[in-house]
Amino acid sequence: MTDTILSIANTNLSLDGNAGRVDILHDVSLDVVAGETLGLIGPSGSGKSSLLMLMGGLEQATSGTITALGHDLTAMNEDQLARFRRDNMGVVFQSFHLIPTMTALENVATPLELAGVKDAFDRAEAELQAVGLADRADHYPNQMSGGEQQRVALARASAPRPRILLADEPTGNLDATNGDAIIDLLFGLREKHGATLIMVTHSGELAKRCDRIIRLRDGRVEPELAQAAE
Repeated sequence: MTDTILSIANTNLSLDGNAGRVDILHDVSLDVVAGETLGLIGPSGSGKSSLLMLMGGLEQATSGTITALGHDLTAMNEDQLARFRRDNMGVVFQSFHLIPTMTALENVATPLELAGVKDAFDRAEAELQAVGLADRADHYPNQMSGGEQQRVALARASAPRPRILLADEPTGNLDATNGDAIIDLLFGLREKHGATLIMVTHSGELAKRCDRIIRLRDGRVEPELAQAAE
């Protein structure tokens, strides 16, 4: 019997913009099984990243429910969501989001320290070694290439051993060679730690590496195109 680790039910998202209220997602329902890899694809503006942000509690739904590991994210306040993410989720963004005044080692160790991990720096050092950056531990983000910064971001996301790993266009700012290396690392770390991976991508070829593909268009899931990756 499979276990649902994340469930989205009848969820809508509307945001206020300069031109008024904009409807982003429409009545989205989706279940994610523990341990699977899920690719979210679709044209620009289809709502992929917005859906991922809802899954991570980084954006609040206008209506509907989002349940992760048995917890209703839509019922949590910002502090509760931050603690839940700290304890259960890792997030990798397209733009790295490293703290510029911290070294690579400090960037990876900080979320571990916040979670009360006693050997935070030892574990951070091991994670940097796992992504091939042991020799860059004392470097700051502006001293590293884009590919190296994304490796640090991967190490930071995986170090707390999250149950759920969210990746939003993780190769979007990288060339093909660095992008391929990052994806290999991402899937390798996911398999090593047994996390559930949900990844937004524009690349159909990249999405095919996932167990399942969900396509969005105009803020809606296209159910007839929800399919297992070949």
